[in-house]
Amino acid sequence: MPNPVSYKRHRFAPQIIAHAVWLYFRFLLSLRLAEEKLLERGIVVSYETVGTWALKFGPVYSRRLKRRTPSRHDIWHLDEVVITIAGQKHWLWRAVDQVGYMLDEIVQSRRDTKAAKRLLRRLLKRQRHAPRRLITDKLGSYAAAHRQVMPSVEHRSHKGLNNQAENSHLPLRRRERVMQGFRSTGGLQRFASVFSAARNLFVPHGSRRSALAIHFHRLDAMAAWNAAACVAG
Repeated sequence: MPNPVSYKRHRFAPQIIAHAVWLYFRFLLSLRLAEEKLLERGIVVSYETVGTWALKFGPVYSRRLKRRTPSRHDIWHLDEVVITIAGQKHWLWRAVDQVGYMLDEIVQSRRDTKAAKRLLRRLLKRQRHAPRRLITDKLGSYAAAHRQVMPSVEHRSHKGLNNQAENSHLPLRRRERVMQGFRSTGGLQRFASVFSAARNLFVPHGSRRSALAIHFHRLDAMAAWNAAACVAG
């Protein structure tokens, strides 16, 4: 079991910190709007403090969240999106499975075979097995990386088949606008990792569910978040 989360030398209760971090990463809220939401509940805390909590505890919570058990029948959808930081272009490479669950993402300054190989190798290391099928757009770097890293896996290169990965960028794009962009590649990597972990936990994936099933899913997700934060629900 991972070590408990330490809240030493923090004036606010762990429940308040965990709730503030949840608000920031779960919803389309700027730090100032998160501050306002907390104030509505009688919690007086500055947006700078919320930002400090998000930076410190967000990655800790995401590492402690229970990860979905990998399936050997997964289909991996890969895609990359350009993000401009301080006037320089960077690419956020992402991989999702057939139901939209985020498997991994990595910020890189290149859009070539070397970058694609790095993503595939990270995926193999984290998922511990190769997928049944790999689906990408027609970027040649994917085909070259596929031949070198996992040549035995079926690879389909077709833009129309890759909507799952392309749509996975939309929530982060909306958040990017709220935040008025990212300040550094490290900041983008840290935020995207926690943001995706929260979405994986709280957003139901797969087939359509009833309202009651979604309600219970959210209750389970909130319980898992509180457990990761080591606070009582």
